[in-house]
Amino acid sequence: MIKRLIEKKIVKAIHQKKVAVVMGARQTGKTTLLRQLFKENTNVLWLSGDDPDVQSVLENVTSTRWRAIIGQNKTVVIDEAQYIPNIGIKLKLITDQLPDIQLIATGSSSFDLANKINEPLTGRKREIMLFPLSLAEMTNHHGLLEERRLLRHRLVFGCYPEVVFNFGEEREVLKELINSYLYKDILLWERIRKPDKIVKLLQAIAFQVGQLVSYNELGQLCGLDSKTVEQYVILLEQSYIIFRLGAFSRNLRNELKNSRKIYFYDNGIRNALISNFNQTELRNDTGALWENFMISERIKMNHYNDLWGNNWFWRTQQQQEIDYIEDHDGIISGYEFKWNPKSQIKRANIFLDAYPNSTLQVIHIDNYEDFLF
Repeated sequence: MIKRLIEKKIVKAIHQKKVAVVMGARQTGKTTLLRQLFKENTNVLWLSGDDPDVQSVLENVTSTRWRAIIGQNKTVVIDEAQYIPNIGIKLKLITDQLPDIQLIATGSSSFDLANKINEPLTGRKREIMLFPLSLAEMTNHHGLLEERRLLRHRLVFGCYPEVVFNFGEEREVLKELINSYLYKDILLWERIRKPDKIVKLLQAIAFQVGQLVSYNELGQLCGLDSKTVEQYVILLEQSYIIFRLGAFSRNLRNELKNSRKIYFYDNGIRNALISNFNQTELRNDTGALWENFMISERIKMNHYNDLWGNNWFWRTQQQQEIDYIEDHDGIISGYEFKWNPKSQIKRANIFLDAYPNSTLQVIHIDNYEDFLF
């Protein structure tokens, strides 16, 4: 089993007697990680929010009822907790009345779970994000040389655990992921009435990775109005399928200010949506794959290492562009992602003159390790 980098965050939350809330897309390994973490502990009660029996038992639970349910166990793990109504209040009952019980909850849709637990558990919880496997995690497990050999493979098939562990069956696993798991939380949400539109929207986004995105244009492609597109994009982001980058703008009049780009947390999901698993040598979108992979891996790295900051892209009306910008404590760093190591940034001086204390670097196949490790 590949050791997950967030394990230490969960252990820290437990030592601090906080409710550990592990968030992340379905099939990223939340349950597997917790099972591994508590494999030697027999005093753990496992409850699944997906289970109708669990939902029924916890419907009107009281502190006395909780005592009976928990019994002699010292730890309670509630998987997919977003399906339990008023879960935040029910967890608060335990923290108030049974302070010796360690609580852990997992969820795959922040738009639902976060709203239900934030207010009741203010100051009592630690939210911990689990992404698909990171390049750092796989390198720690397989070794740098092996992961370098598999880099092109990762660009195409991504890093979901089931994909990584089923070499040779990646297409089948990814198809099952997008057909059975990917949209489950969104489609169960009562206001989503057009699941086929969600799929068309994701496909349209997949074809525009690395490009400026217009909600109006996406709506025309999918048969939706722009407001509905924006709503769906937010839900897809809160289900950890995609994420948005806004435009960085501080100095120049001709900088784009209200534009956005959309990326996928996993390349394999993106390629499965458009049914393109060709290897990099046979593709015309390898540059977009490289850009998506580098940005998503950087976000994983920053999160796991508690490197908090803001991130954007930068572009002018004359189409001068920097793929990715980070601001950590006022230090601005720009990055261009080029699959070809010989590629250079065109007219880089425009950005550097506008932001004289910033840095700018090309990230390519020969130097990406310094960017991600």
